[in-house]
Amino acid sequence: MTETFDEEPRRLTAVQIPLWRQLQATAHVLSEVRAGRSLTAVLERVDRELRPGVQALSFHVMRWLGRADALRGQLARRAPPEPVDALLCVALAMIWRGEDAPYEAFTLVDQAVEAAKRSPATRPQASFVNACLRRFLRERDALVAATDRDPIAKWNHPRWWVARLKNDHPNHWEALLRASNTPAPMMLRVNARRATVAAYLQTLQSTGIHATPVGEAGVVLEQPRPVQDIPGFAEGVVSVQDAGAQMAAPLLLQGLEASGPLNILDACAAPGGKTAHLLEASAARVTALDIDALRCERITQNLERLGLAARVIAADAAEPAGWWDGALFDAILLDAPCTASGIVRRHPDVRWLRREGDIAQLASIQARLLKTLWPLLKPGGRLLYCTCSVFRQEGSDQIKAFVANNTDAIVRPSPGHLMPHSRAEGESVPDNQGGDHDGFFYALLEKRPA
Repeated sequence: MTETFDEEPRRLTAVQIPLWRQLQATAHVLSEVRAGRSLTAVLERVDRELRPGVQALSFHVMRWLGRADALRGQLARRAPPEPVDALLCVALAMIWRGEDAPYEAFTLVDQAVEAAKRSPATRPQASFVNACLRRFLRERDALVAATDRDPIAKWNHPRWWVARLKNDHPNHWEALLRASNTPAPMMLRVNARRATVAAYLQTLQSTGIHATPVGEAGVVLEQPRPVQDIPGFAEGVVSVQDAGAQMAAPLLLQGLEASGPLNILDACAAPGGKTAHLLEASAARVTALDIDALRCERITQNLERLGLAARVIAADAAEPAGWWDGALFDAILLDAPCTASGIVRRHPDVRWLRREGDIAQLASIQARLLKTLWPLLKPGGRLLYCTCSVFRQEGSDQIKAFVANNTDAIVRPSPGHLMPHSRAEGESVPDNQGGDHDGFFYALLEKRPA
């Protein structure tokens, strides 16, 4: 992603937008997500003046929606109409934990009731909204205790998701769920063609921005900020990319030898972060594929900002007859479609949009892509398979099955499952990289020479 907004609502009060308007808009966003629409897409349609505040509030609501739904169930056993239910849940998600509520509880209640009064869809039940929220303030401890027995409320993830993590990571599932409910830091990748990490850190320091190095080419900002306020972003000095995602290009390139420029395929490449990193770190010829033509435009735009170029093609990676010229690749990066279960802290709506059956469906697509792309790799070449998922069916299980059916595939040292890790939680789970990062899976495969 190339844009990150500040999620902290308290910093938005100076905009002088009435809180009731933001609550109205946030309730509408929640209704849209409940209808199956992506939070990112819904937020893009919010009025520009409202968008920063509504994004901040929406992220907060998505992280505590399980608890909010359960509390609403305690306050009103029969669900009210969707617009009223959404507004109630927005308010409950914000006030149930007093220590990190974005506004004072009575202010939120007052403004939620005002939001109800200002909309024809909720006006007839404004008194009901008022009664529910004021009852919650009176009976907070008892109501929260009553919902503690509900795993969806306790962990703010679907029941099947919690069960899957328990099965896949029995020793660390609780830490993973807690990490997924914390805001992610803003991380940047320094363009090695334009600057060094040390030099860029000095640039940030000179402008009063606090940051620390992470990985080989990254820095993490102490406080997120809009990309237009980041020194050097417009000039292509840096890109926004999580530290876990920054591992892909070095893993694929390390130890690769060729008489000329490497011929590399980046399958499923949009929005182009890993494509750009490959080009920043090598003199390779890169073919970047994505099935979505609009997302291919995003790849091109990102490369142009960085002063880089690749062969960008809108095509299905699983159908090489439509795009492959017959030249075998020295290396292939397969960032396969997945549940995105490892990046929930950046996309907190994912947990509510996914269904348990999606895992098997996506695993089938991943297996098809591996089977299709493997013959396009030179003997001695390497394929890096990665997903931003913490589910084993999309990671280690997928690779075990592939290697069992392809005797010419050798698994080279690679991270495997990287678990989401948040400094804010004060705890970590065993993984392969220190610091704060999202959840990923990496497997580096080498093709045996014929």
